[in-house]
Amino acid sequence: MPRTETETAGTAARTEAATPGTAATPAPPAASPRRTSAAALWTLPPIAALALVFLYPLALVVWQSFSPEDGGHSTAPYTAVFAEASFRAALTNTVLLAVGATVGALLLGLALSLVIAFVPFPGGRAISRFIDLFLAFPSFLITLALLFLYGTVGIANGLWTDVTGAAHGPLDFLHTPWGVLLAEVTYFTPFVMRPLLAAFSQVETGQLEAAASLGARPWRIVRTVILPEALPSLAAGGALVLVLGLNEFGIVLFTGAKDVVTLPMLVYTKALLDGDYTGACVVAVVNIVLSVALYAMYRTVMSRTGGGRARRTGGADRAGA
Repeated sequence: MPRTETETAGTAARTEAATPGTAATPAPPAASPRRTSAAALWTLPPIAALALVFLYPLALVVWQSFSPEDGGHSTAPYTAVFAEASFRAALTNTVLLAVGATVGALLLGLALSLVIAFVPFPGGRAISRFIDLFLAFPSFLITLALLFLYGTVGIANGLWTDVTGAAHGPLDFLHTPWGVLLAEVTYFTPFVMRPLLAAFSQVETGQLEAAASLGARPWRIVRTVILPEALPSLAAGGALVLVLGLNEFGIVLFTGAKDVVTLPMLVYTKALLDGDYTGACVVAVVNIVLSVALYAMYRTVMSRTGGGRARRTGGADRAGA
């Protein structure tokens, strides 16, 4: 006996209800060619502005670095600059200062962040907010503050001469690599503390209380509970400080450390003092390559930080389930 259309529709509805999840989802509407063309036109102005403001000057720097003064285009300027002892010394100083500032900022930032996050004391929240404000300070301002404190005519040396009657104070290190390193560690430490404080705020207090109730000492709690959660943020902050330290110019300039020549200082010297624009462009290209490589490492660390946090969250959800 043939079925009517009503019976057929009812059977299909009952079949879909009995087997959930098998209903076909409607395909999203395809974007019209006119809408796609309009979106492409809207992207042209920012791309053109980016190319004009950033990419074109960068291309000119790269092009000039391959243009010797006697004409033509070759790699001779790179060979000449790489053979200079001043370039090798500047490259060594840049890397050593950047690595030293990164290590110092990581150690100091970790210690201060642990105190602010887990040791209750009055004013802890105000200090945390001040760190956000500190990130907006220019680097030369920190250098000037250190000069007022520890410079040859600073407060510390002034107190020493007033008490002892000596002609000059004992502190005269800000014009040395150690002074530059102290200024960079002071300036870059908040860049490590900010992501660490954010990571510490996500640590469950129940885990800390459970570990303490089981007899774990504070350092063991830090090593086994806190640091595993904060390690990605610590690595990301260190990578950021390494990138910033590689390109730091204001601190080296304002400390007046004449014997401390970094790559940015060498670019300044060659371009403005020596008039060697081709050599300055070569040093600038080397600095750009190092910066881009370190920035790629920083982005990799940041992406892994997000992935690791998502994996930890998913694992906690599964454990709770």
